[in-house]
Amino acid sequence: MRRLGVAGLASLVVYVAGCSATGQSPGTQAARHFTCQVQKTVGYDCLVYLPTDYGAPGKRWPLVLYLHGAGERGRDLELLKRNGPPKMIAEGRQFPFVLVAPQCEKGSWWDPEALDALLDKVIGLYSIDDDRVYLTGLSMGGWGTWDLAIHHPERFAAIIPICGAGAQPYAAAKRLRNVPAWAFHGAKDQLVPMELSQMTVDRVKKAGGDARLTIYPDAGHDAWTETYNNPEVWDWLMSQKRRSTTAPAY
Repeated sequence: MRRLGVAGLASLVVYVAGCSATGQSPGTQAARHFTCQVQKTVGYDCLVYLPTDYGAPGKRWPLVLYLHGAGERGRDLELLKRNGPPKMIAEGRQFPFVLVAPQCEKGSWWDPEALDALLDKVIGLYSIDDDRVYLTGLSMGGWGTWDLAIHHPERFAAIIPICGAGAQPYAAAKRLRNVPAWAFHGAKDQLVPMELSQMTVDRVKKAGGDARLTIYPDAGHDAWTETYNNPEVWDWLMSQKRRSTTAPAY
């Protein structure tokens, strides 16, 4: 278990554009533009998995950032072992990559800026290949996967969102043009309708991106067990390399 602080000292700096603050006459109303820069300190409790041969001289490793679902929120990292890669590792599965699984506190949601800062921290601490950073998550973490990738597409070589959806419009989907996405959903999902994944994938494809959706016709909300147990999914993920280091504009 690691708690990773991922930003600097909290501060607020205000810049005033145009006239100085003292250039306005008392008793008058004037237009002003204020640009504020805010820094905050955030932290996540994380499960961190290292491959058995981690530390080999001169080797840099792929990194998978895994985002859990709503049921695993809290301050107990054992909850993360209920599903997904943390569960598989706890049961003895070994992977050829570094896995970082942060935990959201109760009542919170995945924050793209905090997760971006977390990636900076992890890449600074571990021997990571910047061109092989991957993102996956299920349910709430599936939504978080789409959201984080849209906010910071330049970071990821590929993403695997499971039974989630992107709340972003078509214009934002353009930002995923250079990020291969393989989404998964159960056709009988009663919590997150499969059509939401289909709509998100269609938006990304229309914007020129490389996105596809696999639908399990008999699955409900649990589309992750079959997905993560499929070797072809991991082979596909590990074969991807980052296509661009520049984030497309909205």
